[in-house]
Amino acid sequence: MKILNIVGARPNFMKVAPLHRAFSRYPDIESKIIHTGQHYDARMSDVFFNQLELPQPHYFLGIGGGTHTQQTAKIMLEFEPILASEKPDVVLVVGDVNSTIACALVAVKEGIPVLHVEAGLRSGDRRMPEEINRILTDSISDYLFVTEQAGLDNLKRESVPDEKVHFVGNVMIDSLVYYRQKSQQLDLLSSIGVEPDSYILMTMHRPANVDNEQGLRSIVQIARNTARHKTVLFPIHPRTLSNMEKYSLKEELEAISQVQLMEPQGYLEFLHLMESAALIITDSGGIQEETTYLQVPCLTFRDTTERPVTVEIGTNYLLRDLNPDTVEEHVQAILDGKAKQGQVPPFWDGQAAERITTIIREKLM
Repeated sequence: MKILNIVGARPNFMKVAPLHRAFSRYPDIESKIIHTGQHYDARMSDVFFNQLELPQPHYFLGIGGGTHTQQTAKIMLEFEPILASEKPDVVLVVGDVNSTIACALVAVKEGIPVLHVEAGLRSGDRRMPEEINRILTDSISDYLFVTEQAGLDNLKRESVPDEKVHFVGNVMIDSLVYYRQKSQQLDLLSSIGVEPDSYILMTMHRPANVDNEQGLRSIVQIARNTARHKTVLFPIHPRTLSNMEKYSLKEELEAISQVQLMEPQGYLEFLHLMESAALIITDSGGIQEETTYLQVPCLTFRDTTERPVTVEIGTNYLLRDLNPDTVEEHVQAILDGKAKQGQVPPFWDGQAAERITTIIREKLM
């Protein structure tokens, strides 16, 4: 069996790495990686591929930026001839980026089965391009691999046949489990000058939060308030940094005592920083899951979350706007020892890729 695995953005690497590793254990499975280049920074991309022990992509499409429509169209046009030459048995897509729906569409139109890993997640907010990508990809996929109970509920509500749906767990957690010990061996904290539990980790990158002056001013104030409690480590996303400079807020942020701005981190480095943090403040999707597994409190700035299990039984708190006062209340309560006691969701055990491989071998080979 030949499987083409699609990656387009950095979170996809962490999801495909355990799958490619699991597939490669079987001589009757040929696993190839297609990197669309949807999000591409040579330095960061190389870091992620090297750290996750992925081979160099068999194909790199070099799509780059553009609007959502432009990206999706360019990926489809570039992916079609690859399908024609490779003639894979299945195409595997992960997550909810433009590469996911674009490659799934091309495969379906060519009569090739599509496997969607991380299926069934819904935020309920169709203003998010990712939400549209999730819904459309699930509707055309042949096998849907689900990470949490909400995914099963959503797909049932959408009348997806039960035989297509498989509750397998979370491949993102597979990578965390696999690389956790390697991450713990890094000497990163001493080089920064902090101790475990002595700092708060902060990341912000969503356009709704960082593409306007009001949001950026709130982020600066949140950093200022939080730094009164502990050192704030802030690996700053290029988009956020660019907008801070655009609105003349970068110097104000840099001037805050106890706030350390950092470059974007590699996977192992960021995992190390997450595990040793007293608290994480973010607007990321994946960090909600990783902190729930690591049992680290997490404040997430989102109107909704497509990963409700992280709030329902995990360590995640959903804050619906960038209100510095609300953040301060939560930070104070958590540091005072009043954080909720989270649990690790079912099947978040590092074996999701193995379950997926078993299903593929049983159902498709």
